Amino acid sequence: MFAVFKTGGKQYRVAAEDVLKIDKVKGEPGEIVEFGEVLVVGGDSVTLGAPTVAGAMVAAEVLEQGRGAKIIAFKKRRRKNSRRKIGHRQEFTLLRITEILTDGKKPSKEVQPRTKPRPKRAATLHADAAAAAAEGAPQAAAGAATRSRKASAKKPAKPKSKAPAKAKKSATKGKKK
Repeated sequence: MFAVFKTGGKQYRVAAEDVLKIDKVKGEPGEIVEFGEVLVVGGDSVTLGAPTVAGAMVAAEVLEQGRGAKIIAFKKRRRKNSRRKIGHRQEFTLLRITEILTDGKKPSKEVQPRTKPRPKRAATLHADAAAAAAEGAPQAAAGAATRSRKASAKKPAKPKSKAPAKAKKSATKGKKK
């Protein structure tokens, strides 16, 4: 199921669990915010609004309130000794879409728990080596240590391919002094 909603003068097409960066809206991280200006609701059947879909709402969890990268506005007028430099950082809100609701339903106020990401492979190698060392198996610990060293080995240096340049003859023409 997807929806198109409008906020901050822009329209966004979203589905459940999408992460979205929009212009700043009120809300603390962890809160649920609601967007009632839904233009289209789709899925098995598409519902178009005229101009909005009655009873439809998009609920989202605020992940972060932040500011974007600095944008420099530099203006110069040639030969006039006139320069102006102004910086600007646009504020934004990072959202995760939790629900797309229809028929006037209200969003759940609590945030659904997130699944934890699996640990990376390098972390499990070090954990295996530590567990083997604790059990008293020196061969397993040594094998895990060499595997971790091989993974972090540096690339060999590239050989120099060019010979040093020869000195050029002077380009002066005319009489010698």
